[in-house]
Amino acid sequence: MDHKKSLQLQAYEYIKNMVLEGKMQQNEIYSETKIAKELGISRTPVRDAIQYLSQERYIDILPNKGFRLHTMKMQDVIDTKQIRTAIEGYCARQIAKANLQKDTEAVFSILQNCLEKQKQAVQQESIQLFFDADILFHVTIIEYVNNQELTHLFHSYMYRMRNFALHSLSCPGRMEKAYEEHVKIFENMKCGDAIQTYESVVWHMESPRDISIDDTIS
Repeated sequence: MDHKKSLQLQAYEYIKNMVLEGKMQQNEIYSETKIAKELGISRTPVRDAIQYLSQERYIDILPNKGFRLHTMKMQDVIDTKQIRTAIEGYCARQIAKANLQKDTEAVFSILQNCLEKQKQAVQQESIQLFFDADILFHVTIIEYVNNQELTHLFHSYMYRMRNFALHSLSCPGRMEKAYEEHVKIFENMKCGDAIQTYESVVWHMESPRDISIDDTIS
C-alpha cells in the first residue's frame, strides 16, 4: 500500500471509530482541518476518507462547512433491512445446509453464547448489552461463508444498523421479541432446515415494522 492510501485508511478508520463509539454529536459540524491536525497528516487523505464515509452514510458532507453525522431517514431503514435480509438470509441458509459439518460446531457455540448474553440482557433490561450480543450474533452468521465482499457490505451498514437497533430495542417488549426471533433462527439452522431458516431471518428483519419511527432517527 502506498503512503497516500495508508494515510487515507488511517483517517477513514479514525473517523469511523469516532462515529461507532459515539464520540461525535448529532448536528455538530466537524472540520477536516481539525481532524487532519489531530492525526498529524495533511487534509487530502482526510478529505478522501470523508468522501468514502459519506458514500457509506456514516456522515453527511456540508459543502464549504465540513461534515456531520448522517441523519438517518426512513429510506435508510428500508434499504438497510432489505440488504440485511438478502445477505443474512443467504448466509444463514448456508449454515443450515452445513449443520452437521464440523466447521459449524464453532459457529453454533458462538451463537449459543450470544443467545445466553441476550437472555441476560433482557433480564437486566440492558439495551447496550443486548445490542453488543446482537451484532456478534449476526456478524458470526455473515462471516461463516468467508466472503469478503459480503462481509464488507454488511459492515458498511453498521452505523445504520446501530442507530435503528438502539431505537428499536428501546421500545417496550422489543428485546424479548428479538431474542425469541434469534432463538428461532438458531434452532432452524441447527436442525438443518434451510427453508425455515431463511423464513425466520425474513420475519426477524420485518418484525419491527410496527414500531413507530420518526421521519429521521438521530
